[in-house]
Amino acid sequence: MTAALLAGCGSGGGDGKDAGAKQETSKAPSPAASKPAGGQEATHEVTFEVRGQGSTQVLWTAGESKTEQVNLPWTKTTQLTVKGAELKVGSLVSVVPGSVTGSDGQLEPASCVIKVDGKQVADNKDGKSIAGCKYLVK
Repeated sequence: MTAALLAGCGSGGGDGKDAGAKQETSKAPSPAASKPAGGQEATHEVTFEVRGQGSTQVLWTAGESKTEQVNLPWTKTTQLTVKGAELKVGSLVSVVPGSVTGSDGQLEPASCVIKVDGKQVADNKDGKSIAGCKYLVK
């Protein structure tokens, strides 16, 4: 009975010398797992701008998310690579500026702009929208 169980756990017969080799090769990632679907990707230059005077906190997202305390006016340029399904549905880029003191002394949203490959694609209407700026890069 023990011999039958051992034979059932083997690699399907043979002398067992190649059983270890089969297990090792199955651990390697498949080529499909290491490449995006279709093998396509596109890299874009993303520029965030926050306008105004003074300093404020800025949250930006382009493949990663970061929060920074910045002096205004502020510009950040980064590279974003979209691949696979992102080429169709897009990858979110956004910048959410904190408040700045307006000319009347009241706090108001700072003005923001997003440019992709040099073209302006989003703004917050010169600070009139509190939503910040966002865009789907494809």
